[in-house]
Amino acid sequence: MAEDLKISKAGKSENYQSLIPQIKGIIEYEPDLVANLANVVAALKEQFGWFWVGFYLVKEGELVLAPFQGPVACTRIKKGKGVCGSSWKQRKTLIVPDVDKFPGHIACSSLSKSEIVVPVIRNEEVIGVLDVDSELYDQFDATDQKYLEEIVALISFK
Repeated sequence: MAEDLKISKAGKSENYQSLIPQIKGIIEYEPDLVANLANVVAALKEQFGWFWVGFYLVKEGELVLAPFQGPVACTRIKKGKGVCGSSWKQRKTLIVPDVDKFPGHIACSSLSKSEIVVPVIRNEEVIGVLDVDSELYDQFDATDQKYLEEIVALISFK
């Protein structure tokens, strides 16, 4: 198991391309979901230095906070509420350049300025979301979407 990441300082695509094989190596033989979610979040936070990175998992009809890195976060989110709940309801990745302009945005921290949320879909059902926040406006784009969706697909949710 790889325990040390090799942090790249190249362009965004190159950073993801360097990180993804390392994430595969970390989670490939670990069957525990929480351990894998925690390591994925840590790897993303370390590589990109984003403000907040974490997962929410669907439990009893709500998104419930799971492994994350960053400041204290909202614990539960209802379907259709905020960016995370909207991504869950719409079953698609949402990129928000300015969270203050997103209708119904849930402000867990006033320092968050932009956000990307990637739904975790297994057997045609959303079972969670990956949520990433930045202190910068317009931080996320189609490149982030492509690679974060690829990373989410690597994780086994048994």
